[in-house]
Amino acid sequence: MDSAVPGSGGQEPEITQNGAAAEVRMRRVFYIPGYDPIHPRRYRELYRKEAAMQAEISGYEISLKPQSPAENKTCKIRRPYGWQVHAELDGCQVQTEFSVLVWSDIVRDSMEASIAGTYLQLIRTAWIYIASGTLWRLMRLRKGPVIAALYPVGMLLIQALLAFLLLWGCVAVWSQAISLFLAGPQPWFAQLPGWGIGLMGFSGLMRWFKKQDGKIFAYYLMHDYAYSAASHGANPPELEERIADFKAELRAALTAGACDEVLVVGHSSGAHVGVSVLADLIREGLPMERPEIGFLTLGQVVPMVSFLPRADRLRGDLQYLSQRDELAWVDVSAPGDGCAFALCDPVSVSGVAPADKRWPLVFSAAFTQTLSPARWAELRWRFFRLHFQYLCAFDRPGDYDYFRITAGAETLRRRYKNRKASNSRIDVAVSKYTSVRPE
Repeated sequence: MDSAVPGSGGQEPEITQNGAAAEVRMRRVFYIPGYDPIHPRRYRELYRKEAAMQAEISGYEISLKPQSPAENKTCKIRRPYGWQVHAELDGCQVQTEFSVLVWSDIVRDSMEASIAGTYLQLIRTAWIYIASGTLWRLMRLRKGPVIAALYPVGMLLIQALLAFLLLWGCVAVWSQAISLFLAGPQPWFAQLPGWGIGLMGFSGLMRWFKKQDGKIFAYYLMHDYAYSAASHGANPPELEERIADFKAELRAALTAGACDEVLVVGHSSGAHVGVSVLADLIREGLPMERPEIGFLTLGQVVPMVSFLPRADRLRGDLQYLSQRDELAWVDVSAPGDGCAFALCDPVSVSGVAPADKRWPLVFSAAFTQTLSPARWAELRWRFFRLHFQYLCAFDRPGDYDYFRITAGAETLRRRYKNRKASNSRIDVAVSKYTSVRPE
């Protein structure tokens, strides 16, 4: 690997033998969200709130200020939504520019299916995962995310059943009512008002269920799983275009010479997007003089995509990235997160681990140890909240601290250079499909 020469205003930090910067004064963080239709300001407010809590618990200082929007000529789009972070910790002052690589517009477009369209998605998605044998393979990894995947199927079927029961009840009540007034056989058209009332009740209840999805998440999760399954694991064209935009953003940061580390953070579905972005970036060649590159994946759900038959692109990117010394890749999850494939090495379980595999380093955020008993009891059944705990404060922090990683004075590589992988990780090949896209 060529030695990284960070650009830090003429003050070069000490460089270790492996090329990692011993001190970070300036950092660029690119955060890739999961399948989330919400405006990225949500992540700014989450960072602001949780950073303040973690700073108070851990005894350091961290503050945020807005980032003024500017035109990004490289990508021909507006500069990513973001904010500035100033931190004083471990005796150092660090400036971080935090950017959210937005694909929420793609997510929103994919969620525009009607109620009937969503049920068609349910049938199609279930068929793809079952007929391909992917579902059974996923169940050999972790039960939690498979249950999470089956949850919207079950919930939507229950909603449809309740609506059909309401329809049947309306027809039965109407039939009973008119029998009190009409003796003998009833003409067929006498039942029409009952069917009309029942169909209105059916439609109204189904629309009501959909309006409550902000609390139930059945439609949201169904759209999530259907998005990747629709193309059997291949990236849809609009996502490929966005990956190219993200890659250009990273290249601009690497060539600007204004920071000591470029850190990419991929959360949930954003993890596999980040894999492809970085693989494409490195394949094209990196500048000789560049900052250190870190890749942090949190609560990843890579197997939900990489196990599908046409995920050749993703499997090839996983294999490629796992061999590269141009970056440091750390994968953090926790068994307490029922929505992630906790401690599943995404490269190995996808069946594409090469003989010279280097990455990722897989270890646990250990929620039951890094959260106090009281805090764990408060959160343990809030499954979707726990899936975001990696981005939040821990009241009994261990060696994983999101805010030290993104705003502290050490690069990701240096911070975890002596960290051992979790012994309980799953690193055996499980996927039925292991083909990769040719280089």
